[in-house]
Amino acid sequence: MKNNSGIWRTFAAAPHRMFFLGGIVQSVLVMAWWLVDLAGRYGGLYAPIMWSVSPPDAHAFLMVYGFFSFFILGFLMTTYPRWMNGDEVERRHYVPAFLLLAAGTLLFYVALLCTKLLLPLAALLFLAGWGIALAALLRVYIRAQHPDKRHARITSIVLTLGWILAACWFVGALGGMAFPLAMAKNGGVWLFLFPVFFAVSHRMIPFFSSNIIPDYRIVRPDWALLLVPLGGLLHGTLELSGLDAWLWLADLPMAAAAFYLTLGWGLRASLGTPLLAMLHIGFAWLGIALLLYAIQSLSLLAGYVILGKAPLHVLTVGYFTSMVLGMITRVTLGHSGRPLAADKFTWAIFLVFQAVAVLRVAADVPGIEFMLRGQLYQCAALIWLACFGIWAYRYAPIYWNPRSDGGPG
Repeated sequence: MKNNSGIWRTFAAAPHRMFFLGGIVQSVLVMAWWLVDLAGRYGGLYAPIMWSVSPPDAHAFLMVYGFFSFFILGFLMTTYPRWMNGDEVERRHYVPAFLLLAAGTLLFYVALLCTKLLLPLAALLFLAGWGIALAALLRVYIRAQHPDKRHARITSIVLTLGWILAACWFVGALGGMAFPLAMAKNGGVWLFLFPVFFAVSHRMIPFFSSNIIPDYRIVRPDWALLLVPLGGLLHGTLELSGLDAWLWLADLPMAAAAFYLTLGWGLRASLGTPLLAMLHIGFAWLGIALLLYAIQSLSLLAGYVILGKAPLHVLTVGYFTSMVLGMITRVTLGHSGRPLAADKFTWAIFLVFQAVAVLRVAADVPGIEFMLRGQLYQCAALIWLACFGIWAYRYAPIYWNPRSDGGPG
């Protein structure tokens, strides 16, 4: 049996091991906490718990910054050197970055449950960890001499924006200021997660597809890499300005681009290879989310209020989280020396997870009864927990065990 130092050396051998495990733990913690809160508000099991921060604000932070950031940073620390033929991220950078980010996240939960006085320390640890990771990525980006840095340029810019927006959340929560909180919640989706996920999709889905689908023609238009992130910026600005009735100006062109890429990248052809299909299906949710946003916006323009937060959750659960499941599965298998193939077990988890997005849409159907809406929320949270919990049980040990092929990393 390995001693503790041996396990630590293996766990710290590559950035994706540490950050992906942190993300998986957080995927369970964040939804377990949210389910407890929902049960208090809708389940009738006990009185609503009095958290030190309002649950919607805390939920926004934990999902946008405390959940996705682990996967994004771990993924980019792995791919930046490969995208740009650059230097590997050094252990002396990614280990303290992970430890500080994880400590800040855990302390956030303690502050949420016990006292808001712990939030400043949580902020300091969390932002320090993110800052060290960002500096390490920027070092790789600046030093690399690769002629094509388009995707890394976008992700580097928006990771910096993400750090600023996370700081805005803490400023707003600690100072009781609504505008920084609104900026953090709105910008976290449209100025941070949205462009990161699109840039990664634009870079990786055609590349992976070309290695698997016979006679594949790579479709990777430059105009989409410009249109969609700028459209997200316009959407976020309009939403933050209270001009929701005009969001369709940004969302319809982006929806058209997303549907074009869904077809051009070969959704149908990917379905015979589950590991690839997970990425294609995840991306397909993007066009649906943007179309729902456009329909909602045009309805507001006509004087009707529909769909609630359904478009938001189609985007964040359907697109962002499905892509996380697909991408971390691929990276975890590939960087542990295992075959790049999703077995029936993994494929089933992914397909069941799609029900979370469907249930969140159903919960926002106009006229739905209050308690039924709460039950749908809780059902969606339970399926999320089950899928990520089972995935973690199956894959998490890979992060602290050596590669199956005996290779480094």
